[in-house]
Amino acid sequence: MTWLKVVETTVTGLGYELVDCERSTQGLLRVYIDRLPEQAYDLPGDLVTVDDCEKVTRQLQYALETIDADYARLEVSSPGVDRPLKTPAHFARFVGEEVAISLKVPFQGRKKYSGILCQSQDADPALIESGQAWGLVLKAPDADKPLSKTAAKKLAKDQAKGIVQPQEVDEVLGFTLDEIREARLVPEVSFKGRSGRVATPAAGDVAVDEAQELGGQKK
Repeated sequence: MTWLKVVETTVTGLGYELVDCERSTQGLLRVYIDRLPEQAYDLPGDLVTVDDCEKVTRQLQYALETIDADYARLEVSSPGVDRPLKTPAHFARFVGEEVAISLKVPFQGRKKYSGILCQSQDADPALIESGQAWGLVLKAPDADKPLSKTAAKKLAKDQAKGIVQPQEVDEVLGFTLDEIREARLVPEVSFKGRSGRVATPAAGDVAVDEAQELGGQKK
């Protein structure tokens, strides 16, 4: 079993989502985890806590030792409010949220677009079924009444349920996962300085938006 498969199996086995995993030439192994909406945790809230990171770190250190994985330092952290979207499951989870994408090849002279993530309606059915094709609800610059962000979110979610037809929205940019270089959630910052996408931590809940270095030197 590869070290990456061990990381994925360990993280998901503990009830968390593996968002991303990075390995540097200096021996740093950085793992990004997130909580799942339907999962129950020791502390309430939507945000990854220090306790979550410590729990995953301890289990990962043990699991990686069993396969003699070569690393010098382990870091486990939350992905932050601008978390990347990499897998079909990531995209499916965040339908209706604002997402920024960077295309590999320019479209209409641009590589970067942002809009409300929705399911694709006109791509190859096989790509849609496998979660490889998606769309962004964009605000048409020449529309008499461009969609508000709230309306675009509602349309994207209704569209995912088959309630809204694509012609009812201003404009939808379709894309496949192979066509994008990067995709990230767009943070919604409130006047209180916190993201509107995630709830304020409950009592005893600690937000972890920066890497918490919890691992140690590999023996």
